[in-house]
Amino acid sequence: MTIVRPTLTTLGLLTSLAFSGSAVMANTQTGIASWYQMGKVTANGEAYNPDGLTAAHRSLPFGTMVQVKNLSNGRTVRLRINDRGPFVGGRILDVSRGGARQLGLMGSGTARVRVTTLGRGTFGARAHGVNSDTDSSFACVFNDCL
Repeated sequence: MTIVRPTLTTLGLLTSLAFSGSAVMANTQTGIASWYQMGKVTANGEAYNPDGLTAAHRSLPFGTMVQVKNLSNGRTVRLRINDRGPFVGGRILDVSRGGARQLGLMGSGTARVRVTTLGRGTFGARAHGVNSDTDSSFACVFNDCL
């Protein structure tokens, strides 16, 4: 069962105002996430980086930053949506191998998670020490990918 709870976060409000001039509602979903490392190109056209902090979601726009919390161990990571999926019923998110490591999903393969939409923009990568010139997995954070 997926629970979607719209909330207006301060970060989402500030980010959306800074980049689009209008407020955006943040969504929270709870469900099952899995990890994947297949493919050479993601749905938005960039090269797939299995160790990047990215994820696949069925409907969130490319470049959206999400915070994912593993509800069984409390680990949290921020990921950028750059692909479509998951294509297995009952799952809400596929995370890259890099995201899976930080969430503690490598052994189990799946976990119950809470996914919170943070917004779009450069804040996600720059705030976490990612340089867009050297880390191509964050290319769409700095270029408007739709």
